[in-house]
Amino acid sequence: MAKICTIKSYPTNQSSLDDSDDGSDRVHSACEDASSAVPGPASTATSRLPESGRSSVRGAGAMGRLSHFLFTLRSWAARRLRGPEEERPDSFLERFRGPELLDLTSRGSNAQSSLCQPDGLGKRNKTNHWPLATYNMNNCNNTDDKKEDKKDEIKKDEKKDDEKKDGDKKEEEKKDAKADDKKDEKKDDKKDDKKDDKKKEEEPKKEIWVMDPSTDAYYKWLAIIALPVFYNLVMLVTRSCFNELQENYTYLWIFLDYTSDFIYYSDAFVKSRTAFLEQGLLVKDAQKLRANYFIKPIFKYDVLAMLPTDILFFKYGYNNPELRFNRLFKMSRLLEFFERTETRTSFPNVFRISNLVLYILIIIHWNGCLFFAISKTLGFGSDTWVYPNSSRPGFERLARKYIYCLYWSTLTLTCIGEVPPPVSDFEYLFVVGDFLVGVLIFASIVGNVGAMVLNMNASRTDFQTKVDAIKQYMQSRQVSKELEARVIKWFDYLWTENKTCDEKAVLKHLPDKLKAEIAINVHLDTLKKVRIFQDCEAALLIELVLKLQPQVFSPGDYICKKGDIGREMYIIQDGKLAVVADDGITQFVVLGEGAYFGEISILGIKGSKAGNRRTANIRSVGYSDLFALSKDDLMESLTEYPDAKKALEEKGKAILMKDNLIDEAIANAGADPLELFDRIVNLQNSVDATTVKFARLMAEQVSTQNKIRERVKSMEAKVKSLSKDEKEEVVEDKTDKK
Repeated sequence: MAKICTIKSYPTNQSSLDDSDDGSDRVHSACEDASSAVPGPASTATSRLPESGRSSVRGAGAMGRLSHFLFTLRSWAARRLRGPEEERPDSFLERFRGPELLDLTSRGSNAQSSLCQPDGLGKRNKTNHWPLATYNMNNCNNTDDKKEDKKDEIKKDEKKDDEKKDGDKKEEEKKDAKADDKKDEKKDDKKDDKKDDKKKEEEPKKEIWVMDPSTDAYYKWLAIIALPVFYNLVMLVTRSCFNELQENYTYLWIFLDYTSDFIYYSDAFVKSRTAFLEQGLLVKDAQKLRANYFIKPIFKYDVLAMLPTDILFFKYGYNNPELRFNRLFKMSRLLEFFERTETRTSFPNVFRISNLVLYILIIIHWNGCLFFAISKTLGFGSDTWVYPNSSRPGFERLARKYIYCLYWSTLTLTCIGEVPPPVSDFEYLFVVGDFLVGVLIFASIVGNVGAMVLNMNASRTDFQTKVDAIKQYMQSRQVSKELEARVIKWFDYLWTENKTCDEKAVLKHLPDKLKAEIAINVHLDTLKKVRIFQDCEAALLIELVLKLQPQVFSPGDYICKKGDIGREMYIIQDGKLAVVADDGITQFVVLGEGAYFGEISILGIKGSKAGNRRTANIRSVGYSDLFALSKDDLMESLTEYPDAKKALEEKGKAILMKDNLIDEAIANAGADPLELFDRIVNLQNSVDATTVKFARLMAEQVSTQNKIRERVKSMEAKVKSLSKDEKEEVVEDKTDKK
């Protein structure tokens, strides 16, 4: 492609062309494609001129200069007419190549322009004397500048887009980070909540104050609440009937009334915190305790007892204590206190009698107060039945008024009489009611007192019945007087020493655990004193303690004699025993409290020279209390403890060897034939029992099979009796159910 070199074509000695230039700059890079130049024949012709030779544009001929002049003039006119050159749109090449290839093209064009321009022409740019070359180069350079500007704009746009994308990414990342943070926070919150829940679960709940009704504190609180209840029961009716009593001690009654009210409200709180048993455990949850209190009928009475009826005092005045009668709905607490006291006291019969007398006095007190109120309503001294007029000497005093009414009430309710007869109809009705109440009171007194006296003497009556039966038996059998006297003395000793109680009969109503605890508390220390039982298991000792039988011996009684078969061992609880000779007088040794004997004989140790016979005579010096453990009870207990049985036998052998009372040859000979025989017999009995049980099972199986067969036959008969339609209906019903 033909190229224009401005340096060679237009030397600087042409001053005329320099003057015709309008001041446009001369651009040094002049190498560009001909297609990018300004269109026109002159430009095409110019581009085809050879690079060397003065005849190309600046030749010596006039035609060359004229054409150059015309072309310059044309270009100048065109620039003047169209104004500043508008930017051309991107060429197809730019749109096709894209920004990356466009950069490479611009770089190539810049390199070419730099090659075509020498370094010393920088100052000549300001005054260009060659308009055509300037125009061509301006077009080339303008295109490059535009391309570069567009590239820069594209780059800027790309940078902006990248920045926007980066910003969007950063915002998205921030949003994601925030979302992640929120998720993490939620997770952390959940974890914290779980930890808090675990901590709450792990941390024991704060224990609230709860009143256990089985403790002494509850009984003491009952005693406290019983005082204001009893105060209201006695004094409210008294103050309502005797106005002088109410008016003279007003401040005292105010203090006592509102103190009792405070105790009432405190009792309501205590009731809402009173524990109860649920599935054998004490409930201590405040909500459950309140709910249990609210559903009870006693809650309604407590609400009635705590109603603030004292507000009516502002209307009717404080000297109307009858407005506080609702406080009597708390009577249940007083009765509960009496019941608890009866179970706790050591003298229940005395307390029952005292309680009955107290109830009678309260009834007499209320009846006397009502008599005075009726007399006040009818008029004092209006007739012979009512209370006399206070104008009479001595009857104006408050003490006389109350004592007179109490005396009248006592005479009336006890049906003694000797009181002034009633006059009016109302008085007659009141007296009739008093007589009826008096009859009920008298009947209750007689019945309760009689029952109490019987209960107080029940043990003595029972004991005396036994003594009378023994006396009748001895008289009928003509027992000697001496022996009869010894029997009677023995009974007297039992009664005076409070030993008439039958332990088994008394403890039979208790569960086995409580029986064992009582027996351990009473007898375990005594049993541990026996050498062979000192290292035994605790469970075995408990069983043996339950099997100990108390026995009482009179003076001179033989506990055992030499040669008797030993079926029991004895432990001395109280008294003294003497080991005596055959004459019964000579004493070898005296055994005191805690001593024991007969333990070797009940073990039945093989090889014992004495066998199971007693080797000494033992006699009671005075009255002696002993515990007896029979051989059968011991062996029954040892069947469940084979190791303990072996240990006891070894200890017994050691004791016999120490006293040289055992035949070692027999002891080491092996099993005793008698023991083997007993074992075989026991095994045979077990086999027989198992055979009987198996036979019963077989019989039950046969009977069950017969019943099933009969049922199957009856079902078959029913099915055969059905018609086809009925059978189809049955089948359809079954398929529908499926």
